[in-house]
Amino acid sequence: MRVHFIAIGGAAMHNLAIALHLKGDEVSGSDDAIFDPSLSRLKKYGLLPETMGWFPEKLDQQLDAIILGMHAKPNNPELMYAQELGLKIYSYPEYIFEQSKNKTRVVIGGSHGKTTITAMILHVLHYHNKGVDFMVGAQLEGFEVMVQLTNHNDFILLEGDEYLSSPIDRRPKFHWYRPNVALISGIAWDHINVFPTFDSYVEQFRLFIDTMVPGGSLIYNAEDEVLTQLVEQSEQPIRKLPYVTSDYSIENGQTLLQTSEGLMPIELFGAHNLSNLSGAKWICQQMGIDEDDFFEAVASFKGASKRLERLAISSNGVIFKDFAHAPSKVAATTQAVRDQFSSHHFVACLELHTFSSLNPNFIDEYAGALDPADLAIVYYTPQAVALKGLEVLSEAQIAAAFKRDDLVIFTDPIALSDFLLGLNQKPLALLMMSSGNYGGLDLSSLKALI
Repeated sequence: MRVHFIAIGGAAMHNLAIALHLKGDEVSGSDDAIFDPSLSRLKKYGLLPETMGWFPEKLDQQLDAIILGMHAKPNNPELMYAQELGLKIYSYPEYIFEQSKNKTRVVIGGSHGKTTITAMILHVLHYHNKGVDFMVGAQLEGFEVMVQLTNHNDFILLEGDEYLSSPIDRRPKFHWYRPNVALISGIAWDHINVFPTFDSYVEQFRLFIDTMVPGGSLIYNAEDEVLTQLVEQSEQPIRKLPYVTSDYSIENGQTLLQTSEGLMPIELFGAHNLSNLSGAKWICQQMGIDEDDFFEAVASFKGASKRLERLAISSNGVIFKDFAHAPSKVAATTQAVRDQFSSHHFVACLELHTFSSLNPNFIDEYAGALDPADLAIVYYTPQAVALKGLEVLSEAQIAAAFKRDDLVIFTDPIALSDFLLGLNQKPLALLMMSSGNYGGLDLSSLKALI
């Protein structure tokens, strides 16, 4: 197959390009800007474009497929020429489905926990040497790529994102996959720029359930009332398998999972991650891994990249960074650190960086999200608000939204850095949450605190 990527440098796109290259396809691509880690990884496999920019002359009638990334615009010169030539143009998820039509498709969906659950399942399967094709949204320890496609594996495990498929395909990505087995971890409103109301967001999950292959299995978080109602109302002819959070306890900062063999120490912590673990166990059983083998493998799972990733630990404290940005994720992560380090002085720092988090119509969803912390900090830049074309958020609006009178708010990265480096309480638990970079803050400098 000859495949050309328009916007090859994206996190997902470059991994698919590498996967097809390793599968033996002839791969080319273009982009107007590529940054690490995409740049280094494309270069390693000989897939980095020689020159940045868009070059319609790269396209010809002999191409079997064009794969269009979200970074490209609808008027992209290569896209317009591909349309003129009548070439087959796929979105990223559409092409993933094309490559998995003859496999058993296992899709992990939900507003939160998708990457962790998918990573956990892959860790267990890898531990037991069970081959599987996959697509996951974070770099995993022990895995060279985030996408793997073969001609021989029976299963493909897919992280099911509800965001848009491509600039010219406004459907959520997970509507493409038609799962034989699916999991939904929960529903909490996100992506306000695409789904302006809670009901419009929930509707995407109803449609996802309707795309399931008849006779398939849907595993769902029964502790989520909205999701449970949605599943119970569905008339899709599928098996409906509920799960709840596994029993666990915390002793001296160590999480102990209750199993049939007794209490087992695990690397993960937090109620949300123990819920994720329960869902992952159900999926693994659907894929031929029994409960005892699951527990044996999951004991060594340390988490997905950027998900409660520990930066430093000592007798003076612990520092974590986390990708959390949506209200439900922020609340769950903050509570997890509070529970695990109950005797520490707990400081939680959140950067408002996404379109939703900086939107005055959405920010009230963060009410109480940082309450478990002894000290709560919010960082944002008015420039980020302006770039997204939003109304200016005042510090008073942010403080009112979080419903915390002692909330500390920064808009200057240097002032934020100085404040954090001045923390002197011991033992300290510091949690840094963002999908951005705090205006260029060097997180490694924070290790000096402990």
